[in-house]
Amino acid sequence: MNDKNTEKNERQDDLIELGAELCKTSKSNIYTLTIIGQIEGHQVLPENVKTTKYEHILPLLAGLEESEEIDGLLLLLNTVGGDIEAGLAIAEMIAGMKKPTVSLVLGGGHSIGIPLAVCTKKSFITRTASMTVHPVRMTGLVVGAPQTFRYFHRIQEQITDFVTENSSISKELFEDYMMATGEMATDVGTILYGKDAVASGLIDSLGDLNDALTELHSMIDQQKQSKK
Repeated sequence: MNDKNTEKNERQDDLIELGAELCKTSKSNIYTLTIIGQIEGHQVLPENVKTTKYEHILPLLAGLEESEEIDGLLLLLNTVGGDIEAGLAIAEMIAGMKKPTVSLVLGGGHSIGIPLAVCTKKSFITRTASMTVHPVRMTGLVVGAPQTFRYFHRIQEQITDFVTENSSISKELFEDYMMATGEMATDVGTILYGKDAVASGLIDSLGDLNDALTELHSMIDQQKQSKK
């Protein structure tokens, strides 16, 4: 019995070390996960760049879903975006969780951070936070061929489909934001601030940390009641 308890405690310690914070209260146990800086893909970014590493997050999410100690997930975002495949992989994992999940955009939830902001069961954004919607970009050598254009277009469609399926924004409006030419000084796209993101249907509600936690506790309570 002691060996089983020790093993269980070690697994719990691993979850805490890989993420941000596990908050245990009389109401419920909530795991807080942060998506910060740039989302790192298959290439390692320089040490002076703050990153979120998908190879850490993916197994962590699987562990959170299976953990009997954790009731819900609070996702805090302040990200400039980053690798498309890595960002979508994390978003798909969270969208597929049965446990209650709530996101809160603080500062920024830009680019591929948008699917991450909407992948939870309920999303919040602060009034001062912003989200940049823009077409798919790629750095480095790009082959100037029709196949390259089709590849970009298909990735962009996948992002659009995921966002519209996991939020209330229409596909037409999201694509209009993505391709707008008069909203950004040196780029194509649109910057949405808190109220605009909610009005468009991209984010569910304006709110702060207290609002996000209150909603998450409510969702956890409902799930516990349904299991009785």
